Amino acid sequence: METMKCLTFLSLLFVCSALLSVANGKRRRRQQSNSMLLNYEKGKTSWETRGLNQIQRAASRVPNQRLAKNIILFIGDGMGISTVTAARILGGQKLNMPGEENMLKFEQFDDVALSKTYILDRMTADSAASATALLCGVKTNYLVIGMDGEAVYKNCTETERKSQKLDSVLEWAQAAGKRTGIVTTARITHATPAAAYAKTPSRNWEGDSAMSKSDAPCKDIARQLVEDNKDINVLLGGGRQFFIPNYVIDPEIKRVDGDQRQDGRNLITEWIGDKAQRGVNHNYVWNRDQFLAVDGNNTDFLLGLFDPSHMDYDMDRLEHGPYSEPSLSEMVGKAIDVLRKGKDGFFLLVEGAKIDHGHHANRPEKALYDVLAMDKAVDVAISKTDFQDTLIMVTADHSHAFDIAGYPSRGSNILGLVKTPAGPVVAEDEMPYTILQYSNGPGYSLPRRNLFNIDMSNGAKQFPSGIPLSTETHGAEDVSVYARGPMSHLVQGVQEQTYFAYVMAYAACIGPYATGKNNKDCRSGHKL
Repeated sequence: METMKCLTFLSLLFVCSALLSVANGKRRRRQQSNSMLLNYEKGKTSWETRGLNQIQRAASRVPNQRLAKNIILFIGDGMGISTVTAARILGGQKLNMPGEENMLKFEQFDDVALSKTYILDRMTADSAASATALLCGVKTNYLVIGMDGEAVYKNCTETERKSQKLDSVLEWAQAAGKRTGIVTTARITHATPAAAYAKTPSRNWEGDSAMSKSDAPCKDIARQLVEDNKDINVLLGGGRQFFIPNYVIDPEIKRVDGDQRQDGRNLITEWIGDKAQRGVNHNYVWNRDQFLAVDGNNTDFLLGLFDPSHMDYDMDRLEHGPYSEPSLSEMVGKAIDVLRKGKDGFFLLVEGAKIDHGHHANRPEKALYDVLAMDKAVDVAISKTDFQDTLIMVTADHSHAFDIAGYPSRGSNILGLVKTPAGPVVAEDEMPYTILQYSNGPGYSLPRRNLFNIDMSNGAKQFPSGIPLSTETHGAEDVSVYARGPMSHLVQGVQEQTYFAYVMAYAACIGPYATGKNNKDCRSGHKL
């Protein structure tokens, strides 16, 4: 027995030693890589060479003035400039670089602008009003989707009487004969994706379970999607609960969710029935294994609802089994396969929604890994399309109360403490502080947490915030817009958020540029 215990102990000791050796090896390789890079950067020559090359590239660039056959809009929900910077550093550190010198795929686009995100009645936007501005080209009020500033929040009668329903870029594209799709890691009825197709005075009316009898004649968002938007070719995301009736057991949670439909309708069955009646190839899926089995090249319509509510953070996803979910890049790849069959091109909206959710919870690791997941999806979109005929834009709907602070040494773990070669930097209370911080949210603690010897690079840990709130708030600063492809040179300067809807319309001569003098002027501005 003693011999067995001794052998077990020695085995464990060997495993621990091996794991420690691997970790130390990775650390040494990263330190060596960092040292080499920093030494290379110390002299004048490397920066001068870099500057001259960048100027030569910029000066020789000719704007792409072709007509955009395809448009892909990526919205990183809550992906403010500080979030992009932190994700850039994290992405570089995952490649054993210091991190700061890294570039995300979408940061390598030639054209960049700033977008002013305020909405009609708030300095700081919510996703409903800001997505309406981006997709419909009109600013509106807090919590309103697809309607102008006359809409009265949660007042269906007044809104129907006073306000104007807005058409989106997706609807402009459909009117021009293009195929259309929406991909999101949120509920497909959530604020950002809903702005592409819904018109409602309340973003919270995702299903009829959220509405009262007095809210009639307004339709809930899920019902609008299935009844009024039958020609959207690809719908991938979460939010299954708003499509199935309250007597159907959800296949994933094995019970009835309280937010399932109250009207007895099964909107998934209705969606399937409509496609069968029209004689088009269609698929409905609810997990990754089913999704991967779909042949996008032989599918006309694809509906995937992968969770009763929002989909998982990318770092928490299951890869296989009945509860698995596809990655954002997998969904984008399949969506493009379905959409690119159309002779007149396509419009695709892609939302990286979980960036926003991670920030609201003061969990930056989750948010930043979802930025990297969206960046990977951007790379897939680049690989599956042609620069000559596809406009790709990447932006955010709003920012967050999120910051990168202190004076950490170059290459410091972006998810760690502010450190220099002398060790952790302490504040006036003699305790260290994190590089990433929130001005408000659930991470608030009084007295302040002592973070010595605590590994903050764990998605389950909340980072510190300055003001106690149950959920962190959005930020009001401008967000960046990145573009490549036809007419991407229009993405420049500091612009109203509404401007970018018209960039997409002009690039493809759709919507307000589809007919008449506007169409003539639009086409004369392109190299057809």
